[in-house]
Amino acid sequence: MRLELDFIDETNEISEEVQKLVESVLQFAAQKEDIEEGTELSVTFVDNARIREINKEYRNKDAATDVISFALEEMGEEEVEIIGADMPRVLGDIIISIERTKEQAEEYGHSFDRELGFLALHGFLHLLGYDHMTESDERVMFTKQKDILDEYGLSREA
Repeated sequence: MRLELDFIDETNEISEEVQKLVESVLQFAAQKEDIEEGTELSVTFVDNARIREINKEYRNKDAATDVISFALEEMGEEEVEIIGADMPRVLGDIIISIERTKEQAEEYGHSFDRELGFLALHGFLHLLGYDHMTESDERVMFTKQKDILDEYGLSREA
């Protein structure tokens, strides 16, 4: 397995099947992106209240959102990169609101699984450095998301 995943379910709602879906989508994406074996990341499932707290604390946005990523490979000011011969690559954390996932699946008219797979992949791509701040970057990231989800079998109709 390319990815070593750590799952945290703060909602106590996530079934083993749902966790396996997220793992499968992320492993598939990791293979597509040629991520090295043993790369680590965590996925945390929360409710709207918790993701709102996180969004407010770290992004100064007082609103619930669907997914937030914290990339550990992005260097901040005065941070020093730690390089070790036998250290695994650690991408960071993906935090997903299960409430927003359900709301958006209904709003967009597709399955919970498709929305959850999309959000997990979206967060994963952010950890890899993809972004959608400019029109050009958005086109690249969103095309990649669509291609990976379609090939995986979670197209918008799913």
